[in-house]
Amino acid sequence: MAVERGRASNTLAAYRRDLASFEEFLMGRSTPVTSASEAVIADYLRFLQASGLARASVARAMAAISGLYRFLTTEGSIESDPLAGIEKPGVPLGLPKALSEEEVFSLLEGPTRALPTRPSADLPRVLRDRAMLEVLYGCGLRISELVGLSLEDVAELVGASPPTTASQHVPPPLLKVFGKGSKERLVPMGRCSQDALAAWLSPEGRPRLMPARWARRGDAEALFLNARGQRITRQGAWLIVKAWGEEAGLAGKLSPHVLRHSCATHMLDHGADIRVVQEFLGHASISTTQIYTRVSTARLRAVYDAAHPRSRALPATLRG
Repeated sequence: MAVERGRASNTLAAYRRDLASFEEFLMGRSTPVTSASEAVIADYLRFLQASGLARASVARAMAAISGLYRFLTTEGSIESDPLAGIEKPGVPLGLPKALSEEEVFSLLEGPTRALPTRPSADLPRVLRDRAMLEVLYGCGLRISELVGLSLEDVAELVGASPPTTASQHVPPPLLKVFGKGSKERLVPMGRCSQDALAAWLSPEGRPRLMPARWARRGDAEALFLNARGQRITRQGAWLIVKAWGEEAGLAGKLSPHVLRHSCATHMLDHGADIRVVQEFLGHASISTTQIYTRVSTARLRAVYDAAHPRSRALPATLRG
C-alpha cells in the first residue's frame, strides 16, 4: 500500500486499525486470516453494520479487508478470494457542507479583528492562525497538506511584489503541495494568502515562535509552528480552525475540510472551469470534483437561464 500505491500515512493507519479489528473478530472464532470463508466475512460485515459505525467507516473497513485478500491471492497464500461473492457496502453521495462567502469572509477577518484586543505576546499566534485560515480557503488545501508545508514550499513568495501598473501582469507565487497518493502539485496563491503568509514569516511572526534549539530537523523546516516551536499537527490545526469558527459564530458548521469544500464551491459559482478546479484541488478523478457542481442550485438556475434558448419568456408575438 505504501510503496506500490503511494497511500498516505493516515490511510495506512486507518487500514491498520481496520485489519486489527478484523483479526480480533476472527480470533474470537478461532479462525486464521488465511482460512476465513465468505460466510465468516459476511458475518463480520453484518457485525460492523450493527455496531453503529458510519456507512463510510464500514465501507473503508471492507476495502481494507478486500485489499488484504487480493494481496494474499496474488501472492499465492490462498487459492481464492473469499470476498468475491460479497457485495461491498456503498457510501451515499453527500453534498459538501460549504459555507457562504459572507461566512467565510467573517471567519477570515476574525484574527484581524482580534489583534487590537490581544496582548503583544499573542501576535505571532494570531498571525499564524490568519495565514493558516487564508491558505486553507484560498488554496483549497487538505489539512494534512497544510501542516505538511515546509519553508521551501513557499520560497517563491519571498520578494514577491504586486504589479506597479494596472496593465502589468505578474504571475502569482506558487505553493508546492504534497497531496494524496504522494502526488505533488503547484497551487497559485492569491493576494490575501500571500499577504497573510508574508506577515507570518515577518520578524513579528514565525521567528518569535522559533526555539533556541530545534527538537527535530523537520520542525526547523516547517512552515507552521505551534507554541513550543514544533511543526503543528493535524489535531492542533483542527483546534485552531474550530476556535476561530466559534469566534465567528460558526460553531458546529466549520472544519478544515469545510473550507476546502467552500473554496471549490465558490470557484465554480464564479465560473471556474471544472477541469481547472480538479487540478487546483488535486483530485485524481473528475467525478470527485463534479460533486461540487451539485452544491449551488442558484448557480444551476443562473447557468440555465443564461444558456438555454427556451429558459426565458416567449416573445409577445408568439404568446397565446
